[in-house]
Amino acid sequence: MIEINNLTNFAVDKKFLTGVVKIVLKGENKEKENISIAFIRKDEIKNLNKKYRKIDKATDALAFGENPKSLSALNSLGEIVICPEVVKENGEESAKVLIHGILHLLGYDHEKNKTEAKKMKEKEEHYLLKINRN
Repeated sequence: MIEINNLTNFAVDKKFLTGVVKIVLKGENKEKENISIAFIRKDEIKNLNKKYRKIDKATDALAFGENPKSLSALNSLGEIVICPEVVKENGEESAKVLIHGILHLLGYDHEKNKTEAKKMKEKEEHYLLKINRN
């Protein structure tokens, strides 16, 4: 199940974003996984970024993986929170930010080392091309 909640005044194309999620999960053989996506305001994402990453500024997106030992985590990758205002300010696309967040939930980590960063970037580009062809 893919759950999308828009808690902002920005227009969000839920059908398109659901398609993006499905393409990435299928490509990673994780089609049965559940994922939650929330679009939130700039002040809210700033608070979350400060609380969980100790960075006192707004960011485009944050990914929160489920605790694997939790019963509620059964088939759930976690939640991605996206701030459309910051995405727009950064000149990014929601699809790219969403793909990046999904890859984080799947265990990819560009901050780990250069090899992992390259691998994650290649995955992002692969899925962006796939989405743009559809």
